[in-house]
Amino acid sequence: MIANSDFTGLDLEFWSNIKLLNQRLGYVVRRKNTNQGAVFLIPAVEEVLAVFNDDDLDYSRIIHNGVWTDFGQLIVDYLSYRGQVLIRDVEPNLMNAEEARKVFVDLKGRLDPKCPIPDNKQSGDKKAPAYFTGIINMIIEAHAQGLPCDYDPRELTSITAQGFPVRTLSRRVDGAFPGPINPHAIWEIKEYYYTTTFGSRVADGVYETMLDGFELNLYGIYSPKLCFVKDKSVIIEHIYS
Repeated sequence: MIANSDFTGLDLEFWSNIKLLNQRLGYVVRRKNTNQGAVFLIPAVEEVLAVFNDDDLDYSRIIHNGVWTDFGQLIVDYLSYRGQVLIRDVEPNLMNAEEARKVFVDLKGRLDPKCPIPDNKQSGDKKAPAYFTGIINMIIEAHAQGLPCDYDPRELTSITAQGFPVRTLSRRVDGAFPGPINPHAIWEIKEYYYTTTFGSRVADGVYETMLDGFELNLYGIYSPKLCFVKDKSVIIEHIYS
């Protein structure tokens, strides 16, 4: 998804307050009727005051004379926007195993892919192709116009300047286009079905994308024009989560 420019380039103080409020207040409004859809919590002034007072923290940058400061309003705007996007755009696109299988089978029949399609790590009746990974690989291949793509780079991603390595990410990614050296795009895939308790895997995804984001952001800040492929400068464009 395309980043919202209202919330890109914000400093770590902003995200520190977002995380603290989420930790103390939670993410959603708790309801007795679990059949009702989730409503994301947008904190009121009184709730934020209670959090900061309980922890003996200074709230003056967020609330002044009982109203939001510009910084506080930005926090509220972000939390509201995040909730809207998750409910309006993200949730309708989530698929269970059967839905993913149908999309996978349809694409495979229409595209006749030559790209690798790995199996999942399940066993027994749950053993099957990794549907979401297969869907992504097939779509990339169909639109790559014959260009190479590394669908499973088993090495670290590196950026070079005039042929000399200047940045190497700390972990391996799930895919790189066209490859892990001076890629135009890299991606991480998370898919799992058959369970409703996968918080640790979600946390893994958060940590991984945060690490990649920090490293790419540092690269963009300190050496925005160091990347060359065949002596042609490559523009580094960040996609924020």
